[in-house]
Amino acid sequence: MIKKRLIGVVTVRDGLAVQSFGYRRYLPLGRPEILVENLDRWGADEILVQCTDRSTRGLGPDLALLERIGRLGLSTPLIYAGGIRNAEDARAATKAAADRVCVDALLQDDPGALDTLAAHLGAQAIIAALPLSREDGELRLLDYRQRRSTALPAPLLGVLGAGMLSEVLIIDWRNEGRRGGFDQSLLTGFPANIPLIAFGGLSEAQQLQQVFELPQVVAAAVGNFLAYEEHAIQHLKKQLTGIALRPAVYRSSLTP
Repeated sequence: MIKKRLIGVVTVRDGLAVQSFGYRRYLPLGRPEILVENLDRWGADEILVQCTDRSTRGLGPDLALLERIGRLGLSTPLIYAGGIRNAEDARAATKAAADRVCVDALLQDDPGALDTLAAHLGAQAIIAALPLSREDGELRLLDYRQRRSTALPAPLLGVLGAGMLSEVLIIDWRNEGRRGGFDQSLLTGFPANIPLIAFGGLSEAQQLQQVFELPQVVAAAVGNFLAYEEHAIQHLKKQLTGIALRPAVYRSSLTP
């Protein structure tokens, strides 16, 4: 049986790791590398570093940050999101430290670019991010740069299901940072062949349990709430029952 994954998320803005609330309010936490290092030690199955201000400022990926993370010697796979404008940016991010890249603005501007990315990196290295809300029963896609949401385009679903990416990150942006706030209805209506990652307001073990029990969900991502206490990853994993998860681990040091 394929094990599901618990992903730790580090949100970065202005070069600092922050707690984010609906991608509108931010509280500084410190150096991103420290949070990444802790998630690696505490047994996250994967780490997502999302730089939320790169695309809004017309910047490419934060390669300096990725290079600093690369020097940590992580044993945990790293996903990078933020400022991926083309295949060259994606290649640079993976060369610096990332195992996979996550695209959002590029997907909205030019869905066909997924084909080029897949040709250069392989579909397994690409994740699509969809910041969604549900209004009057309709899924709506947010463009962060303009703070404007539109109906989720049907052609986009076709692109997502065409085998050019590995997974789709479903972001409940309205509830992001709000404890227990994830809207599970955002996970419905996608073609069955699209593996989903749930993110935004996931904090409690019971809530994660319900999400993990959905066959299409292959992973859940948790951000703010992992910063509230040490070893939060292990505590959550130990409370999840009947789910095929990787076991909780702890490494006191990054060196064997």
